[in-house]
Order: sequence, then structure tokens, then C-alpha cells
Amino acid sequence: MTVPTTRESDVTIRVASAGSPSVRDGVTDRSVVSILLETDLEAWRRAWRDRIGGSPRREAIVVASDVSRSATAPATTQVLPERRLAYTVLGSGVGIDRILETVSESLAEFEGSEPRVILDDLAPFAAARGVSEAVGALESIAVEAAAVEAPVTIGWSLTGEAVSVLPSVLDRADGVEGVDPELTAAVDRLKAEDPTTFGYTRRYWAEAQRGVESCTRNYPQSKQIHAALSDPETTPRTLGATLSGLVSLGVLDTWAETVGSTRYDLTAYDPVRMAAVGVAFAVVSDDDPARELEG
Repeated sequence: MTVPTTRESDVTIRVASAGSPSVRDGVTDRSVVSILLETDLEAWRRAWRDRIGGSPRREAIVVASDVSRSATAPATTQVLPERRLAYTVLGSGVGIDRILETVSESLAEFEGSEPRVILDDLAPFAAARGVSEAVGALESIAVEAAAVEAPVTIGWSLTGEAVSVLPSVLDRADGVEGVDPELTAAVDRLKAEDPTTFGYTRRYWAEAQRGVESCTRNYPQSKQIHAALSDPETTPRTLGATLSGLVSLGVLDTWAETVGSTRYDLTAYDPVRMAAVGVAFAVVSDDDPARELEG
């Protein structure tokens, strides 16, 4: 995926539908600044050996995931020269400004050594703090990294809790990795077999997600889901086409016991699948049929 960006740094989102994203791949031969929003320090260090087979050349770790530590306590930094490691422990509820200050100080130590910044895992942070703070964190870290020409890799576990933030995060990324190949193939099939439905679904999937999660009915028609939206871009008809596409991609189902307008079975709604679909749409080719669609 290539999207317009005002940043100088290269930001990659690595996703995973199960477990934690593989943000460490390909970085053991360089210096790394690791920002932990979900993983604890010991588990993070063990995983270098267990998953990759070795540690980075040098690593500075900013730990913003220590639930045992108060967010208002002074930061503590430990330097272990023999292990080529320095780590700073912050509280799990610490503000983003404090995280960024620590990241900036860590990056300054690596200037000229072509470091990489990796962040694990932004999705729980986004679910807890919302779109504005999550996107602000991403953009601010990218700016700090750009000052030392460091590429950024951000882990994102595909969970239902953070799916509403995902479109805004994807818009700020330069690349997305870790997409389910089966789902990418399903999206490509929809594009080939029904380009109109593909176009609507790609354009409006996030709005459909908001409608589905706001609707209080189990088996609504598209107009009833549409009525649950505030200030929608879609019409009931275009939302219906979008929902049809999501049915074909396994996000939800239709209710068969009707002879009238299509009703959707929201008891079968899969929010994790919805998140994965959104990522798959982000990596399909840019010849977007939605550009020609009626709004």
C-alpha cells in the first residue's frame, strides 16, 4: 500500500489475527529502539531469542506497559553495557508526551547508526485511548524517528476492540504487512467477480462496521443499520451493497427466514474478521472502482 504522507520516515504496520505481530523480523543486525505498550520487559527480551534466534546489535527499550508501576513515578533507566541494552521503565498509564520524550532521548543515542524503531502493540493502546491519541502517537513517533532517519515498524493485533481506529491508522502508514493471504485472495475474487460491490465495500467498510456495531437489532435490514449511523456518507442502498460485500467476505451473514428485503444476521458478526478485511482492502491495487461509484 502506498498513501500520501508528510513524514520523512518510513512507517510499516505489521498485523496479526492471532497472537502478537512479528515486528522483530529483519532487525537483529542493527540498533533498535523498542517501545512496549503491551508486552512486559522480560517477555520481550526472551522473544528475541525464541523467535529470532538472537538480540539486536544494540537495543534501547521504552517500557510503557508496566502495570505494577505508577504512571506518576519517576522514570528509571538501567544500562547494561555487556548486554548492549538500556531500558527505561514507565508506568502503563503514562501519557504519550512522556513516552515521546523518552523515545527522543533514546533515539539521540543512536544517531548515525541507522537504527530502527519498533512499537508493540498499538492496538490495545488504541482501544483504551481512542483514535486521536493512537494516531497522534503514531505520527509523533514517526517525526522523532525521521530526525535520525529511522524506519518505524508498528505492531497491530487485529482485535474487535480496536477495529474502529484501524482506518485512521492505515491512512498514516506507508506499508502494511502480515495480511492473511486467504483473505487477500477473497478480496481479489470479489473485485474480479463483482467490481461494483467491491468498490462500495472497499470505500465504506468502516462505516458499515460502525453501523453494525451501533445497531441494536439482531436481524436488521440495511435501512435499519443505516438509521443507527450519525452523519453517514452512505445511503441505505450503498450501505446495503457494502453489507453484501462483507457477507461474501465472511464478516457477517444474512438471515434466510425472510421473503422481503434482505435481513442481516448480526449474531454472526465477526469483528476480528472485519478488522482483517479492512487491512486486506488497504493492500489491494490502487485502481479503485469506488472512484467511479455514486455516493
